[in-house]
Amino acid sequence: MSASGLNLFSFSGKNRILHLTWFAFFLSFLVWFNHAPLLFSLRETFGLTDQQIKTLLILNVALTIPARIIVGMLVDALGPKRMFSLLLFVSSILCFGFAMAETYERLALMRFLLGFSGAGFVIGIRLISEWFPARQLGIAEGIYGGWGNFGSAAAAITLPSLALLFGGDDGWRYAVGFTGALALIYSVIFFFSVSDTPKGSTYFKPKKNGAMEVTSKGDFFLYLLMNIPMYAALAVLAWKLGPSNTGMLSAGFVNIAYALLAGLYLFQAVRIYQINKHVFTSIVPEIDRYSFKQVAVLDLAYMVTFGSELAVVSMLPLYFKDTFDLSIVTAGLLGSFFGTMCLVARPGGGWLSDKLGRKTTLVVVLAGLVAGYLLMSFIDSDWPVALAVLVTVFCALFVHFGTGAVFAVVPLVKRRLTGQIAGMAGAYGNVGGVTFLTVLSFVSPMIFFMVIAGSALITLVVVAFFLEEPEGHMAEVLPDGTVQVIEVP
Repeated sequence: MSASGLNLFSFSGKNRILHLTWFAFFLSFLVWFNHAPLLFSLRETFGLTDQQIKTLLILNVALTIPARIIVGMLVDALGPKRMFSLLLFVSSILCFGFAMAETYERLALMRFLLGFSGAGFVIGIRLISEWFPARQLGIAEGIYGGWGNFGSAAAAITLPSLALLFGGDDGWRYAVGFTGALALIYSVIFFFSVSDTPKGSTYFKPKKNGAMEVTSKGDFFLYLLMNIPMYAALAVLAWKLGPSNTGMLSAGFVNIAYALLAGLYLFQAVRIYQINKHVFTSIVPEIDRYSFKQVAVLDLAYMVTFGSELAVVSMLPLYFKDTFDLSIVTAGLLGSFFGTMCLVARPGGGWLSDKLGRKTTLVVVLAGLVAGYLLMSFIDSDWPVALAVLVTVFCALFVHFGTGAVFAVVPLVKRRLTGQIAGMAGAYGNVGGVTFLTVLSFVSPMIFFMVIAGSALITLVVVAFFLEEPEGHMAEVLPDGTVQVIEVP
């Protein structure tokens, strides 16, 4: 089997790196979403209310917002081999903590911390971009993202049955713990099996660490603006946990959280200025320039594609169970169809971008995504289950096409900043997840799907008017001062 010159049955060279890396991403998503198909068991064990369940869903995606930013910086500075191994190791420990939780508060805390697992995606984006040429990058990143993203669907398919196999009231605990054991073992395997670049290649690092480099005054202020929604999403989470909602946090603690987030934003703003103050006094050389507008548009596109995926994958098994009165195993299986589409659709989005153009592909798939969510908003208990699943699959195809199309562009913006750009786009995916799940906590599923459709329509317009088709060449300066030109098809 081959795709755009890739031999997917090969386990040597760059193909070997691709297979090892997508499986690392697969495990990180398996751990990250091991709770979603077991929500019914969690509800029974802890006597959870609907609001407590919805809070768990929001907590699961919240920490990933800052984690993807931080991990993006670290992977650019330290390399993906170390970072992916460390992420899997830490995720396994957190997973064991979730499995052993005895109270809702402990369960919620561990679910929040497990959001760190979602940052694994950023690491592989940088690693794959080091091993594959630009003409194959869309399909390679699509395979990485799509096959790894299948971890969420694999959790929905396998974990309810695995919990039943273990049996008893603690069956879900053993199922969750099993995913942690897999991540722990593979963290060691991955460390001793990959390298950051092909032999003889240079791993480009940012000139400065602590914030993303920008190359104009306008980009500086746009960067500051684009950081606000990430802090706002975390503020929404604090409010959601406050006394006016779930009551998990006191009013004083919520106010402290608000102040801390404001302080962190100001600290980051100062750091961004320290890294980029030269743009106010001198012109950045042409070889170092890139347009941050590209990053901002890709952030918004990933917010409505992956962000909606996060939200829908989290709620769909329970939604199917309650809407059609299905068993937990059947609901988990049907809910998994949304995530399963990533196996073919995300690589498909990357492949289409390689062949038809990055911007054209993204505009078309966003239009399909709008139509898909509008159709899902009409699903109710009077529908045949088969038709509901068919509409879900249709919508999922365009969602995953979109995630593949976004990350067919990300590595072509600026090579040495790929980890940070991927981290920011990935964080915006989680901003979307928090935003849409927060909406779900106040409205019916019908309105929830319509809100996503409206957001996607606005993003389609932004992409159509502001995204620039990558073309020409990127240039990076080697440590010895010589210039390496990187082709951008």
